[in-house]
Amino acid sequence: MKLVISILITGTVATAIVDLWGIARRTMLGTSLPNYGMVGRWFAHMPRGRLRHSAIANTPSVGGERAIGWVAHYLIGVAFAAMLIGICGSAWIDQPALLPALAIGIATVTAPFLLMQPCMGAGIAASRMPDPSAARRQSLVTHTIFGFGLYAGGWVAHALSAL
Repeated sequence: MKLVISILITGTVATAIVDLWGIARRTMLGTSLPNYGMVGRWFAHMPRGRLRHSAIANTPSVGGERAIGWVAHYLIGVAFAAMLIGICGSAWIDQPALLPALAIGIATVTAPFLLMQPCMGAGIAASRMPDPSAARRQSLVTHTIFGFGLYAGGWVAHALSAL
């Protein structure tokens, strides 16, 4: 049970750090916040037999898609934390190390590049977006921030487990 709680804490902290990064990026660079409603729409259409969309924004909206997207966003973060701890072992929580967390964080960019973006109509690695290079850089930076978040989340989980 301690391991499950540590995974939940690590993934939640890492994902929250990504969200804080999004707010900082909006403030500093004027970029828009991610629209997790589109992620929710994508997930909500899956049980209806539709995984791939030519443009998710043109797909009919679904009630609660924003909430579905936010829940999915955090569950994905927790799943990636579970992957980190699954690869490194539960001892990682006792002594979180930056390099594995950063490596996993950066590796997770393959999920949007090869699954989410193509299925939502943006193409492989955002190739169908107006500025694919900018979208790729943004994804890579965000997932690198997520890696730092995994490391911070590991230390939070470690500290809370000592209480």
